[in-house]
Amino acid sequence: MPTIPVTRTYLEMRSPDALRSYHADDAHVRFERIHACPISFFRYLYREVGRPHHWVDRLAWPDEQVAARLADPAVSLWVMYVDGAPAGYAELERHADGSTEIAYFGLLPEFTRRGLGKLMLTATVERAWEQGTSRVWLHTCTLDDPAALPNYIKRGFAPYKEEVYSVEIEEPELAALRSATSAA
Repeated sequence: MPTIPVTRTYLEMRSPDALRSYHADDAHVRFERIHACPISFFRYLYREVGRPHHWVDRLAWPDEQVAARLADPAVSLWVMYVDGAPAGYAELERHADGSTEIAYFGLLPEFTRRGLGKLMLTATVERAWEQGTSRVWLHTCTLDDPAALPNYIKRGFAPYKEEVYSVEIEEPELAALRSATSAA
């Protein structure tokens, strides 16, 4: 299996005033918290949003581990819907240091390249600040959509740390990643 280098970038926002919002009045789009998320829906979101970006960490989680994550009071799950269909999701996690991490964030492939990422990121960051936090942070990597890092920076996040690691990727996945990167 080929190994590829991946760069992970950590970004933060230290004040709600740093958010450069993007809003669109679109009655077809809603962003809402899921309070009692079914395990199967959580798995669907993680698998389908993460498939193009090699999200594999949680695929092997047993139902009990997923249920514990969803029941954790420090974790909130938010879903963007377009015309009633799930378009993407964000997972917020409050940490003991008072910060809030955007632990997962992404759109289903059918909803990319439509301006929804900046709309959903604005809504996610606003919810994090509304929940009371000292700082909002996240990380992205070169396996993520090429528009991710520019979107985070345009919304007001500032990079504060970078690291490089290696990932083993099967040949079909590697071809798909190369295709996605060259298309962007």
